[in-house]
Amino acid sequence: MMPFLETNKVVRVSNAVSAGTSDSNSSSVDCSGFNSVTFLDLLGAIVSGGAQSIKVQGSTDDSTFVDLEDTAYAIADTDDNKIACVEILKPAYRYLRLVTKRATQNTTIDGVVAILSNAFKVPITADSTTLGNEKHVSPGAGTA
Repeated sequence: MMPFLETNKVVRVSNAVSAGTSDSNSSSVDCSGFNSVTFLDLLGAIVSGGAQSIKVQGSTDDSTFVDLEDTAYAIADTDDNKIACVEILKPAYRYLRLVTKRATQNTTIDGVVAILSNAFKVPITADSTTLGNEKHVSPGAGTA
């Protein structure tokens, strides 16, 4: 079994977005060299009556993005402080991004993380948005 951090690249693709009703696009990730991408949308407070959803968009040039079929799903206004996850296997586009659609009432986004998985070549190089990649095998009790 390969260690997670040697075969997967963790990228912060969006910082926190204050409460609002406008759509929020994450930064894109370059999927070349990976077999899958998982987006984690870290939701904050959602005002009752809010109509929010997520979807994934793809691009061949990292400039013009199109919606990816069947990737959208709704988020309930009672899903405060939860994580909305969507995974794309074998991406057909080199660049992917997550869109958080917000309407009707305020929705807060705490951040968005992308995990690029199943790297073709390992170990991977950590992204600049990642502080470090520590690995510990069966650590015993003691001072951390």
